[in-house]
Amino acid sequence: MVTKARNIAILAHADAGKTTITENFLFLAGKIKSIGSVDNGTTQSDCLPVEMERGISVRSSLISFHWNNTLINLADTPGHVDFSSDVERTLCAVDGAILVLSAVEGVQAHTETIFRALQNRKIPTLLFINKIDRVGADVEAVISDIRKELAPNIAVLQSVVNQGEGNAGILSRMQNTAVPAEIVEEVITVNDTLLEKYLSGENIDNETIIAELRKSVTVAAIYPVLLGSAKQGIGVVDLLNAVIEFIPAPSGDPRKPLSALVFGIGHDRVMGKMALLRVYDGSIGNRDMFSIAHSDYTCKVTQIRRIFSGKHEEIPVVSAGEIAAVCGLYSVQVGDILGVASDAVPPLIPLHAPLLTVQIRAVNDNDYPALAEALSVLSCEDPSLEFAWLCGERELNLKIMGWIQMEVLVTILESRFNIKAVFDKPTVIYKETPTKMAEGFVQYWMPKPCWAVMRFLIEPLERGSGVEFESRVSVDKIQQKYQNEVERTIPKALEQGIKGWEVTDLKITLIEGEDHVMHSRPGDFVVATPMGIMDGLTNSGTTLLEPILGFKISASEELLGAITGDIHQMRGRFDSPTFDNGKFLLTGFFPLATSIDYPVTLSSRSGGKAKISTTFHGYEPCPDELGVVRPFKGISPLDTAKYILKARKALQ
Repeated sequence: MVTKARNIAILAHADAGKTTITENFLFLAGKIKSIGSVDNGTTQSDCLPVEMERGISVRSSLISFHWNNTLINLADTPGHVDFSSDVERTLCAVDGAILVLSAVEGVQAHTETIFRALQNRKIPTLLFINKIDRVGADVEAVISDIRKELAPNIAVLQSVVNQGEGNAGILSRMQNTAVPAEIVEEVITVNDTLLEKYLSGENIDNETIIAELRKSVTVAAIYPVLLGSAKQGIGVVDLLNAVIEFIPAPSGDPRKPLSALVFGIGHDRVMGKMALLRVYDGSIGNRDMFSIAHSDYTCKVTQIRRIFSGKHEEIPVVSAGEIAAVCGLYSVQVGDILGVASDAVPPLIPLHAPLLTVQIRAVNDNDYPALAEALSVLSCEDPSLEFAWLCGERELNLKIMGWIQMEVLVTILESRFNIKAVFDKPTVIYKETPTKMAEGFVQYWMPKPCWAVMRFLIEPLERGSGVEFESRVSVDKIQQKYQNEVERTIPKALEQGIKGWEVTDLKITLIEGEDHVMHSRPGDFVVATPMGIMDGLTNSGTTLLEPILGFKISASEELLGAITGDIHQMRGRFDSPTFDNGKFLLTGFFPLATSIDYPVTLSSRSGGKAKISTTFHGYEPCPDELGVVRPFKGISPLDTAKYILKARKALQ
């Protein structure tokens, strides 16, 4: 087990200063001779050409360095919401986090989303209020917002002097003095034994309070708050020391069977595909062979690397608690578990689901095959893109988060793959669900040899239920191996319904059917299942579903009428506003389709002073005329003759 190590992520809303903090860490650790600039594209963690050009992080960068004889594996994550999928994967590999806030902007829209993800995973987190030297800095206001909008259970370890000025500084609130009363109160509220002692008037010494504070932070019951200015190098040493003091060392047993999570995929020009992984138990050595859990694949390691911002050092083994890049694992995908599945491996929990789909085209038509291959590589690295290649229509489609991600992808395609590409206008991702209960029937027995006869019952379910399958057919009628093929094919069969969108929130029951002792093969049921289900959806009809966002808007009171008017026009709804200090807070819901550009509109209306944060709420019914109904892409199972020929590879 690694005891002198820390695996942490540094996270923030865009432009809060986390990459500059990372530069300071590397400088203090002796990894670099001078601190790079985000604006000049000279930072170590933003090493991709698009990051240097734009001055933003678009992919997590793994960096290893030593501080106080402790190995720190740090993931510098993207701050823009469009790259949330990268953040969610990284959070599965770390034991602690630093969440950076600006002393001027405070709790921003994406800050809250990130913090909720950290809370859900119970990841110990240090809150660092950066930019205390900037004009407009207001540490007390930010601390107040943290208590109201993030978590009330915080321990403010430092105070600021001369904030908003070039000579700003910090003072420890816990050095050579008694622990402040408010921190004592935070600590005793999470420990019943100490609370009883406190209420009975018994004295609790500083050492006990500090020890309990450390314990509470490691279980994410209390969040320490530190202050500083990364640009001026203020408070960075204290932050590094706090990482070692409050973030727990990684757990794991190298003597147990291997259990490692692939949380990222990269590509090296020489070694090819690289798996970024966190080992939870066991160890991986060079040339080792092992299996992928829940699959028949086996892999052989060709090289193990410790990453340093685009550079690397080869190491012979990676053990429990460690993070590394491993080459040679050509079959692995993001989310795969190497070795055996273990309760220690955390699940991937999405921060944001892509709610837009877009078609991408090569500027030069001759680059079409190369573009398809490049998008396959990028989708392997970021599975949320869900690249779909419709060969018949020569369409290349991706799922995306927003405009910034599209612009970045265009730049990456040109700089990395030498392909010029353009995106069409994105479309909101709708879904559909059965309107009523109905049956679907398929009789696939021509042209022989084939035989698959089935009847399905299609039933609508509550919103958010997903897809359920049940079989009431005896194995005497349809062999179990054929029924297994039916169940395996259902997700594919539901990718497009009668309105051209994925079908969800339904139960499919196989209620009748038969196979043939001579003519039936497993592939017959793979071909027949989509035909039977599409027949059932035609009989049930489907209701279009649109994505709905929950919103939170804070602005000055004089804008309330205009903003509520905007929400009504967007087919939104809202609760009664609350008022505080000349501002109002409004929460509610509106469709993504009508509100996609509203943050820009709101910023313009308020002179940039209003704040809006949104989260995905779910899908709700939408009239066809207010949504998008599109034709089936490819050959529909309803066009049975062509569909069967295509499925049997008799039609190109």
